[in-house]
Amino acid sequence: MQKLIQQIRAQLENKEIEAIFIESPTNRRYLSGFTGTAGALFITKEQAYFITDFRYIEQAAEECPEFEIVKHEKGIISEATRLTELLSLKAVGFEEEYVTYQQYTQMKKQIHAELVPTSSIVEQVRLYKTPEEIAVLKEAAAIADRAFDHITTFIKPGMKETEVSNELEFFMRREGAVSSSFDIIVASGWRSALPHGVASSKIIEGGELVTLDYGAYYKGYCSDITRTIAVGEPTSELKKIYQTVLEAQLLAVEQIKPGMTGIEADQIARAHIEQAGYGKYFGHGLGHGLGMEVHEGPRLSPKGSQVLEPGMVVTVEPGIYVPKAGGTRIEDDIVITEEGNEVLTYAPKELVIVGE
Repeated sequence: MQKLIQQIRAQLENKEIEAIFIESPTNRRYLSGFTGTAGALFITKEQAYFITDFRYIEQAAEECPEFEIVKHEKGIISEATRLTELLSLKAVGFEEEYVTYQQYTQMKKQIHAELVPTSSIVEQVRLYKTPEEIAVLKEAAAIADRAFDHITTFIKPGMKETEVSNELEFFMRREGAVSSSFDIIVASGWRSALPHGVASSKIIEGGELVTLDYGAYYKGYCSDITRTIAVGEPTSELKKIYQTVLEAQLLAVEQIKPGMTGIEADQIARAHIEQAGYGKYFGHGLGHGLGMEVHEGPRLSPKGSQVLEPGMVVTVEPGIYVPKAGGTRIEDDIVITEEGNEVLTYAPKELVIVGE
């Protein structure tokens, strides 16, 4: 944690800010290790404070050894005001993406220092995963892999999509996950053409493709995997869609490497899908960063100008979505390495047909 705090302090130095106020739950946990639900960080060039209420004093003292624990009596902003005055600070940064207008107004009234909006100071550090973080992400990915093996023995025609999503959730929790990483997508038949078709009461029928997009939230980190399976024999057109997506995904995984931009990574899969005649049916980017949140930087998309570097973890998830007919998405999690990338998810990708 100390190394991370020093990286934040280096950014404060660059921006000529004396302190930063951090209340984002994810950034708070990343920098401090705190797993509770209430508190804020107040980091200066020399001090690091964790502000919380009486409910979390003991927990914070145990989980946040790098921070001086401060109990607030009149609210977090009032305590930040006291620290600002105590340390005679002239410029205090805050996370513009997470502070509401109401909070800003309150800060403006109480804190007699320049309030400096900052963007992505912590997120920039979070882009690069440590070996310890990658180890946890691998465990989260392994839970998702085992869930796929399980669900292919469970799913049958006549089931509701929600029955399948619930079973995925229960299985991952039994395997050690705290929860799923996000609302599980189970999209069958015509609904498989909905990229974010969260499980519904629709009945899964024979001959349909079923897209399963889910992940395990484990030790504060997320996995994110998508597999599309068939329940009974699909049509030749659906098989062609599946094969096109599979080829595009395999090409991208094979070729993504450091030094490449998100735009270039996206183009690998997009060009293959366009050549097959399905370009207009691939409407989202190829992937996104993954870590403590299921959507982080960098982006793999036609707008993803950031260069990929070792330690970044991203998803690779091309898809084809043909309205009324159906669709396919296949997604893996990978970590960018010095030479190329390492795949974290290993569930089978060749078309699995169940319920025959």
